[in-house]
Amino acid sequence: MKKIMLLLMLLAGFANQLTAQNLTDPWIPQQLMSTKTLADRIVQNKMKNTIVVNIGPDAVIKNSYNAGAGSDSKNIEKLQTYLKNISKDKEVVLYCGCCPFEKCPNIRPAFKAVIAAGYKNAKLLNIPKNIKIDWIDKGYPVN
Repeated sequence: MKKIMLLLMLLAGFANQLTAQNLTDPWIPQQLMSTKTLADRIVQNKMKNTIVVNIGPDAVIKNSYNAGAGSDSKNIEKLQTYLKNISKDKEVVLYCGCCPFEKCPNIRPAFKAVIAAGYKNAKLLNIPKNIKIDWIDKGYPVN
């Protein structure tokens, strides 16, 4: 009986972790874009329907708009003002790159703001470690 209770408690804890993760991450896996995909589009000049927005400490990616760190409400306002001039049909790709997603203070507030602004094609650049390792060191286009 003790083993069954322990198993049930472990399962409940695991289910709680899954629920908490879903509540903190406002994106779904289909909204993640690989760095290679974005880099290839930039190099091939296929950015007509895509805008790239930095929501971290520095705009590194070529031709990206620097909204500033998404953890600062003033920068979220700056992002919202910028988006007012962008068609809702555009693909909006956000990136930070200060650290892995689970530690990043910038991506969640910024992603939520883009979704709240009505952009149905919002993406988050999938940067597993940081912008240096996952973009700059790979020789992808920089400003």
